[in-house]
Amino acid sequence: MKIKYELIKTDGKARLGKLKTNYGTFDTPMFMPVGTLANVKTLTPEELYAMNSAVILSNTYHLWLRPGEDVVDKAGGLHKFMNYNGPILTDSGGFQVFSLAKKKDISEEGVIFKSHIDGKKLFLTPELSIQIQNKLDSDIAMSFDECIPYPASYEYAKASTERTIRWAKRGKDVHSNDNQSLFGIVQGGEYEDLREYSAKETVKLDFDGYSIGGTSVGEDKVTMYKMIDYAIKYLPLDKPRYLMGVGEPIDLLEGVERGVDMFDCVLPTRLARHGNAFTRHGRINLKNLKYKEDFTPIEDNCDCYTCKNYTKAYIRHLITCDEMLGGRLLSIHNIRFLIKEMEEIREAIKNDSFKEYKEKFISDYQNK
Repeated sequence: MKIKYELIKTDGKARLGKLKTNYGTFDTPMFMPVGTLANVKTLTPEELYAMNSAVILSNTYHLWLRPGEDVVDKAGGLHKFMNYNGPILTDSGGFQVFSLAKKKDISEEGVIFKSHIDGKKLFLTPELSIQIQNKLDSDIAMSFDECIPYPASYEYAKASTERTIRWAKRGKDVHSNDNQSLFGIVQGGEYEDLREYSAKETVKLDFDGYSIGGTSVGEDKVTMYKMIDYAIKYLPLDKPRYLMGVGEPIDLLEGVERGVDMFDCVLPTRLARHGNAFTRHGRINLKNLKYKEDFTPIEDNCDCYTCKNYTKAYIRHLITCDEMLGGRLLSIHNIRFLIKEMEEIREAIKNDSFKEYKEKFISDYQNK
């Protein structure tokens, strides 16, 4: 079946909902860990279940190159290939286009760019992106879009936004996996009228859900929040709304306050590999000398496996010695931190206390 969204309750614009999938029903707002290459870096599916992870992401571009969509298809789809018994979302490759292609190589037909692996010339079209995702057999596929860089001129943003809408229609026309939902992506850069236009035209195409793209691409926070504001008011209430590539703890709160249901980001695992951990009082870097003899957990009240079993001193030792277990333990903590934050946000919406929760969380996080 395709996913279904049910709006349960609102607190201001913040939404409490349920996402029904082939792998169960999950509460929103939710944070989705990123498993680019059919693996959330260093972690097993069992560890993700223990953190109450729901939907996870995989990357169409990367899986197209390695191992190839046909290999995943022969394995029985992504769920069987990676042994994840939960919902999976695949992105379209649009962000890789943003990071790998030159403007001159983006045409109406598609995008020419070089493989980040061997420099081989690649050509990705809206149709091919969807056909790859059909074979990957994720629960949610994303339309192929161009992620507009920041800053971009109005003329460039307008032409790109209009093309993304045409690409969305072309992708929808070839989408052929009846068990897979397809989301449209709202672009428009920093421009209010383009965000409105993109949202309205994308909604007309009647997707199963909608995402707000083109944020977290170098703009300041005020601009990012405006981008969300400009788009979200035109998205339907009865379908899920997904803010792509956002995972800072405060940004999650700002997104929820504006009506976002789903978030993803590589941040928790990327930070972990560099020795950083989220805490209620801001980020800490365990490479710092002050943690050498700190025999307390990362956070006393954290319920993750790492905090229940290991100290800052031990994790620091692992990180400074380049032991992989250090990054693994920090990844477990960081992902669980964001999932727990979302659990608390849902509880606050349920109790009509989201605003108070947000203010206290930010005050604590910024050490005010």
